[in-house]
Amino acid sequence: MQPTKKLGLLLGPIFFFLIQFSPITLVSEKADAVIAVAIWMVIWWITETVNIAVTALLPLILFPLLKVMDIADVGANYGSPIIFLFFGGFVLALALEKVNLHKRIALNIVKFTGTTPEKVVLGFMLATAFMSMWISNTASTVVMLPIAISVIRLLIKDEDGFTKGDKNFALSIMLGIAFGANAGGIATVIGTPPNSVLIGLLENQYNIQISFLTWMSFGLPFSILMIVAVYLVLVKWMFPCKEIVFTSSANLISEEIKKLGKISKEEKRVLTIFGITVFLWITRTIINSIFPELKLSDTIISLIGAVSLFAIPMNFKKGNFILEWNDTQKLAWGILLLFGGGLALAKGMDSSGIVALITDTIATGNFNILFTVSLLIILMLFMTELMSNVALVAVLAPVVAGIAIGLNIPILNLLIPVTMASSCAFMLPMATPPNAIVFASGYVKVNEMVKAGVFLNIIAVVLLILYYQFVIPLFF
Repeated sequence: MQPTKKLGLLLGPIFFFLIQFSPITLVSEKADAVIAVAIWMVIWWITETVNIAVTALLPLILFPLLKVMDIADVGANYGSPIIFLFFGGFVLALALEKVNLHKRIALNIVKFTGTTPEKVVLGFMLATAFMSMWISNTASTVVMLPIAISVIRLLIKDEDGFTKGDKNFALSIMLGIAFGANAGGIATVIGTPPNSVLIGLLENQYNIQISFLTWMSFGLPFSILMIVAVYLVLVKWMFPCKEIVFTSSANLISEEIKKLGKISKEEKRVLTIFGITVFLWITRTIINSIFPELKLSDTIISLIGAVSLFAIPMNFKKGNFILEWNDTQKLAWGILLLFGGGLALAKGMDSSGIVALITDTIATGNFNILFTVSLLIILMLFMTELMSNVALVAVLAPVVAGIAIGLNIPILNLLIPVTMASSCAFMLPMATPPNAIVFASGYVKVNEMVKAGVFLNIIAVVLLILYYQFVIPLFF
């Protein structure tokens, strides 16, 4: 075990006991118990001493024992509707991956964009970003990486060897995949876990609902702006590769598509269910206005899609289905537990009066609103370079909500850009799984990722401040 993990394993419970059994009361008996649990969770989340999903189970054990909430109230957070929304999204992603439909879609996007070096980079970025809207950014990156490496190897084998231009192309395509995966997930509610943590918090604590379409209405433009920024920074400024000429990449992409063969019956069935689910997500509010008694929610739609994949037979006589329950072994169950732990922690912070204390403190202070908002966005973005963005949002979102109330600004105006900031980590390999995956390819060095990432982080901060000021108020 690494020294930091060993230290974290000990420090978490030590700090918990020091706060919980201290003779000094920080806020109140109940609030101090929540603070003690939160600090234990944060230490284990930062050091990743144990799996982050295991850490998320601590409120389920400690809150009832410390009389913060009874176990039924704590457990309700682990069965929140938002968790089932994400479960349905995971199942849809599982089906896309099982029938290789995600790879077919990605390759056709790359083929469509063209075969000049700059267009190839753009194609890989768009394909990865599009997939990240619907499946995990990790899976999107894993799909695109071997194809990208094959394209890069074409350059190594050409007559002039691996030139500086070739190296720039390799860097652009690798970083483009990672950064495209990060940016693409912001576009939808199910695209990246922090979005769902926020949606769950808003529904559980404040009875505020954000529909799939509403989120996409401001999330997709932000993703597009970030992808444009990534493309310009990488290809036009940092790592230009204009002088490269190659034609065999088109053949490679065509060969990869050919290997997949004709679109199968299974792929068509998954594509139909996926298309209907997305259509219902987008048109839900219209359907509900026509049939108000229906009360269709994004979670119900998600579960309809998921159940359909298990229940609609491919061959009625043989009893074959698109998905079998065994397929769910690949499902990210840990992320669902992480959501539950985050929601339980938020509920504990609210019920113990911590959020109210933050609200009152901010309300009585003389804070510049724009400066405070900017500081919170910067804090979230740069902290997520060092720890899990889901865990970070789970801890900080309730605090940010309290700050928004204290500043007397709509909580959505602040919570949305701060949450979006958690998905904009472009500087370090450990910041997100896509960053780590492309770094492991050997084509990217840490200093090269930092060099491009620091400018993209700054661009993201500026865009998010503008979103706070001008865009989010248009929607809420």
